[in-house]
Amino acid sequence: MAAPGAGGGQQVTILDVRGLACPLPVLKARRAIRDVAAGGLLKVLATDPASVADFKSFCAVTGHRLEDSAEAGGVYSFVIRAKE
Repeated sequence: MAAPGAGGGQQVTILDVRGLACPLPVLKARRAIRDVAAGGLLKVLATDPASVADFKSFCAVTGHRLEDSAEAGGVYSFVIRAKE
């Protein structure tokens, strides 16, 4: 699902993996980011606390960039920029 981004009208693909446990959030993100254009954004919503470390590692290994991460009310959000 793509939604308008906050900056410059850039599209952001939203991936909702709330309720899924490790390693499913990262596996689904790996699949979803294939459809994101180079330099595009993928926003992941997760509830698994292990996803914080998982997405840092995922980005380090794959070359994608973790632009932002936050937690609110038990929901973790990650904004990942697809490698160019």
